[in-house]
Amino acid sequence: MAFVFVTGFVYPILFVLGQALLLLLLCVVGLELFILFVKKDPVSAKRSVMNPLSMGDDNTVKINVTNHYGFPISTDVYDNLPYQLQIRGLHFEGTLGAGKSLQINYTIRPTERGVFHFSDIFVYVSTLTHLVQRKVVIADREDVATYPSILQMKKYELKVFAKTAMSGIKKIRRLGHNNEFEQIKNYVQGDDIRTVNWKATSRRNELMVNQYQDERAQHIYSIIDKSRSMRMPFNELTLLDYAINSTLAFSNICLRKGDRAGLMTFSDKLGSKLAAERSSKQLQRIMELLYKQKTRFLEGNFELLFQGIRNHIKGRSLIMLYTNIESEYALKRILPLLKRINQLHVVVVIFFENTEVAKAAQMEPQYVRDIYFKTFAEKYGMDKKKIAIELRKNGIQTVLTTPEKLTIDTINKYLELKARGVI
Repeated sequence: MAFVFVTGFVYPILFVLGQALLLLLLCVVGLELFILFVKKDPVSAKRSVMNPLSMGDDNTVKINVTNHYGFPISTDVYDNLPYQLQIRGLHFEGTLGAGKSLQINYTIRPTERGVFHFSDIFVYVSTLTHLVQRKVVIADREDVATYPSILQMKKYELKVFAKTAMSGIKKIRRLGHNNEFEQIKNYVQGDDIRTVNWKATSRRNELMVNQYQDERAQHIYSIIDKSRSMRMPFNELTLLDYAINSTLAFSNICLRKGDRAGLMTFSDKLGSKLAAERSSKQLQRIMELLYKQKTRFLEGNFELLFQGIRNHIKGRSLIMLYTNIESEYALKRILPLLKRINQLHVVVVIFFENTEVAKAAQMEPQYVRDIYFKTFAEKYGMDKKKIAIELRKNGIQTVLTTPEKLTIDTINKYLELKARGVI
């Protein structure tokens, strides 16, 4: 068109043609302005998001966009996501026929607990020529809480209670009775002959049998260390977050197995405490408690933890202690206290391997500095294994695992101890 105007000074016919094209362009733009802005509500959109969100998992978000015009349109949909996700400029382009709807699906991965604020949806509408674009602001503000991983909890529940073996979960058959010994009594007709106690029979010179009662629910406590050692990040989550996700899934398995699940947290001082129960609302209480946990920058006070266990945990229980022991020096400092706790309860110390260090230990060095780095990584990995060996030598159950395998290794340890009758 510009060329036509320039050459129109030489060729008047082209000048007239340029004016006609400009007039046609203005008419088209005016027509598009009219048809785009004449309708009060040209498009509608509705966001559907999982509530609550599941921390550390891919959560699906759906946006349904509907065209209320009587002709096809092009759309550019912008969703305003919570600031915690640090995602800017997320948009989706598409074409909608007259009166048609379009569903947009995408996933988000929250890496922290708390309230996530979703703001308005912006839809930019244009006709197929794209000469004019209309911005439509759709009020769809919503606050959604992000809780410990509910999706993982359901996944591991399915794995444990599935009739067929699934990857990761060890199917351990419990030997012997599924109940507890109560007393020795005289044999009466109808008693199971397999329960005859031959030693008691020989002493009393009459037939004696063992009597059993239904196995009582065991007390299972998850204790989470919230000190600075648990702030170490891995795949955008801290070790504390992995411990929280694992505790929720593990507590659900305990409750489904008929045991009583409880919770305690600590750092430089005792934190939250929840007595072990088996009620229908216990899992919700555990979830709400875990939702509120935050790490601290101070060292963990195991002396205070020992006092807290003595005061608040009555009766012999299984204690799953989530912590991160970084050195043999740190182990020497807390080992006497762990041994004292283990005299009162069955303690399982759960701590973490550093996968990045493990990768460094396996690399092929190319320079002199790589040799030093590889040697240090090997020593660090060996120190972790020495810590696990030292704990086992002192009669303390141990789980040394990576963050991504934390939940499955913890559940397997619980199932193993339960099958062996340790708890």
